[in-house]
Amino acid sequence: MTAPSVSGGRPTAVHLAGIGLLAAAVTVALYVFGTLHAADYNFSLFGQSALRALRLKSLLATVAFSLAIVQVLLALWLYRKLPVAGSPPSGVRPTHRIIGVVLLVLTVPIGVHCILAYGVVLGDPRAALHSLAGCLFYGAFTAKVLFVQSRRLPGWTLPAAGGSLAVLLAVLWYTSAVWVYNGFQMPFA
Repeated sequence: MTAPSVSGGRPTAVHLAGIGLLAAAVTVALYVFGTLHAADYNFSLFGQSALRALRLKSLLATVAFSLAIVQVLLALWLYRKLPVAGSPPSGVRPTHRIIGVVLLVLTVPIGVHCILAYGVVLGDPRAALHSLAGCLFYGAFTAKVLFVQSRRLPGWTLPAAGGSLAVLLAVLWYTSAVWVYNGFQMPFA
C-alpha cells in the first residue's frame, strides 16, 4: 500500500488541522457532557445494571480489545509490515473494514453507558484515566474515519490514528475490564 498523494503543503496542513480540530471538538464535547451530566448509577445496559452491567461491559470490552489486536495485525499485513505473512490476499482489506465497523458498534453501547451512568470522574486515578481515555477514543475514532475518507493526507496519518485507537482501547480495557476481573483492583498498580 502506498501513501496517498500529497498535493501542496498548505492545503494538506489545513485539511489535517481541520480533522484534528474536529476530533478535538468531539473529545471536548464528550468531556464537557460527562462533567455536567448528572450520573445515573441505575442506568442499564441491555437491561443489566450495577454489577451485572459492569460484568457485561467487561465482556464486551474484552471482545473489543481482542478485535483491536486483530485489527492491528490486519493493518500491519495491509502495510506489508509482517515479513512472514507475505502479500495480503484481497479479502484482508474488507475484513479490516468490517471488523472496524463491528468495533464501533460494540463500543458505542459501552461508551453510552459509561457516560450516562457515571459521567467523567476525575477524583479517582483509575476512573480519571478511564474517563479521559474514553473521551479521547471517540475523538480519535472521528479522526480515523475522516483520514480513511481523505486521499490528500500524508501516509502516516491513517496508521497513526489506527495505532492511537488501539492504544486507547487497551487503556480502556485495562482500566475497566481488567479492573473488574481483578476484584475491582488495578493489577500492577
